[in-house]
Amino acid sequence: MGLQKRIGDLVASVSAGMFEREEIIAVSLLGALCGQNTFLYGPPGTAKSLISRRIACAFDQPTYFEYLMNRFSTPEEVFGPVSIKALKEDHYIRKTDNYLPKADFAFLDEIWKSSPAILNTLLTLINEHVFRNGEAIEKAPLKALIAASNETPDANQGLEALYDRFIVRLMVGPIREAQHFDQLLNSKPTEAKIDIPSVLQVKSSEWAEWMAQSHQVKLSAETLTIIHLIREQLEQQYETLKVYVSDRRWQRAAMLMKAAAFFNDRKETNHSDALLLQHCLWTHEENRQAVWDIVAEAVKACGFDSGIDLAALDKEKESLDKEINKELYHSTNVYKTTKISEKDFFHCAVTFTPESSYHRNYEESFDLYIQKERIKSKDVFHPVDERGNENDEIECQFDGQGTCQLDYAGGRYNYKKINFTPEILFHKGDKKDDINKRLISSLSHSVSEIKKQLNLTVRQVDKRFKHYESMLKSPFVPGVKSALAISGVAAQIEGLQLRIKDCERLEELCR
Repeated sequence: MGLQKRIGDLVASVSAGMFEREEIIAVSLLGALCGQNTFLYGPPGTAKSLISRRIACAFDQPTYFEYLMNRFSTPEEVFGPVSIKALKEDHYIRKTDNYLPKADFAFLDEIWKSSPAILNTLLTLINEHVFRNGEAIEKAPLKALIAASNETPDANQGLEALYDRFIVRLMVGPIREAQHFDQLLNSKPTEAKIDIPSVLQVKSSEWAEWMAQSHQVKLSAETLTIIHLIREQLEQQYETLKVYVSDRRWQRAAMLMKAAAFFNDRKETNHSDALLLQHCLWTHEENRQAVWDIVAEAVKACGFDSGIDLAALDKEKESLDKEINKELYHSTNVYKTTKISEKDFFHCAVTFTPESSYHRNYEESFDLYIQKERIKSKDVFHPVDERGNENDEIECQFDGQGTCQLDYAGGRYNYKKINFTPEILFHKGDKKDDINKRLISSLSHSVSEIKKQLNLTVRQVDKRFKHYESMLKSPFVPGVKSALAISGVAAQIEGLQLRIKDCERLEELCR
């Protein structure tokens, strides 16, 4: 039996009868399998203690400790009573059997309500895996600690260091689906202790071996890209979210992702493993959804590591686009003009007709020159004659669309206004004449090289994509979430194909 099949069956067995708790149990179990602590956050009555007891059942004969904290809790209730016999001999030693220092797994409910004396000792125990018992230092066998509370620790309470040790943080809410709620009402109380088939239970020797082997798993290029995208967003949104992720936390989160890959029979992490970061980076209820959105967007945006620098390729293609249009095509309309005093003018031979038909024999004709630079303005101005002298009897005004209206105010009668449109020799976008053929060939070759790289990348990504969906399957990540990676890769392929079409457009411009 492969590890993925075995762990999947184990998760299913542990989750039996636990409505809408499958993902929480799966991720909590993953934490326990790789020695990471888990914090269960949620209101009372949502089966947080039940989840912890079920996780312990996944292991073969574990020593389990559980305690409900309150402000009156004493160290004796958690770490064991002081030995009276030893005290009489002037030795301060606790009897730790059946208490937290001797437990393989532990569950501490309402952890933040505990006293500073307990929390400080707890920090040392879960950080260094040792317990200072009088003058002796005892090695603690604790594999994983699960804590629960309906609140997150307040700032400036000195609990940041302890809270940071809980790498996995899971929201445990009430049942949402009406169907599952009805099933709950019609079911008998869920049992905490269940019989897990021996073939599925994790043996102590296996746990140690798996821990060592999971460290050999590599973080994929895609996983590293996702991490950097997330870090960038958390930094940019720090003032809003107030989420700080320590280096230790990133390292432990990486261990969780590597373990997920290992238990899915892989030697390298992928997008579905990176989705587990949603459970590792949030700090309070106010930023939990925002962190999930950041992780989801990073996974979608990542795609596959294509092996080429798309940003540089896009920059090169954009530069070629500009050069092709500049060298091969007219960037503006080219008008037929005449030079007068080193300036360009439109020649306009017009005849003004009186508005009244009774005076049609009194037409007035002019040979006018209209300054080209006026075409972009809507100001009123006067045309000039061939010597550059203004004719102040005629007013001109462009309409912003390339047509100029001429109004003749001289003579004895009222004359009709005339619209004049300059003659265009070459429209904007028309190909230039007499272009250097070597230049065209060089530009076309450069575009073809970019297109060749893009086509090769599409083939590589598409080939990998065909088998990738099955690689994303994981008992720790629901299929609806791992589908984010599928949509991200699909978007990447679409983006590459759009770039190829753009190259084809540039090739067509070079023909």
